[in-house]
Amino acid sequence: MTSSPISYKRHHFPPQIIAHVVWLYHRFSLSLREVEEMLLERGIDVSYETVRRWCNKFGSAYSRQLRRKKASATDVWHLDEMVIVIRGQRYYLWRAVDHDGYILDEILQKRCNTKAAKRLLTRLLKRQGVAPKRMITDKLGSYGAAKRKVMPDVEHWSHKGLNNRAENSHLPLRKRERTMQKFKSAGQLQRFLTGFSGMRNLYVVPREQRCANNIRKHRLNSFASGSRPQ
Repeated sequence: MTSSPISYKRHHFPPQIIAHVVWLYHRFSLSLREVEEMLLERGIDVSYETVRRWCNKFGSAYSRQLRRKKASATDVWHLDEMVIVIRGQRYYLWRAVDHDGYILDEILQKRCNTKAAKRLLTRLLKRQGVAPKRMITDKLGSYGAAKRKVMPDVEHWSHKGLNNRAENSHLPLRKRERTMQKFKSAGQLQRFLTGFSGMRNLYVVPREQRCANNIRKHRLNSFASGSRPQ
């Protein structure tokens, strides 16, 4: 966590409760009303609309405070896209994860073409600051065309069977989509992703540390960091 303070001015509830509520909503597949019920069981009377406002206001701020994984030239990027229907209109959520399943970036776009793939790769290079060792995608031709324009020297593997890591990264969002009974707008989805993906990254355990004791210790540290932002 960084030490950048978050303002809780004009909020009647303590920051610890607000932070815990935002953490609950983004970490687990809970609806707003389920979070409200959990708080009420603990003697905290907060409406689901208040939970919604807190998540919208503080979710992205908390996510920015979380430590980012350091980029390396030996990283392997897995890229994939998923279709999301919002009010009858098809959108494409483009996502990149690394070899551990850590979400590097994601962007919602209306098209599934070379221009959209190029935008994702350009954002990735800017945010990571270094090109990867290898890029793995499915057989969508837009990835290869975009890669040749943005980072032509990077090795590219295009095979559906090799890209399970990126495809599996969509599953938690699909689950939340059902819980929320679909997203109401593209803006709502983009705001939600900021906090949701940032919280998910907090719990990603490096592959070389995935023994039972390390996983348990990592989760305990993540619980402490995620539920008590500064």
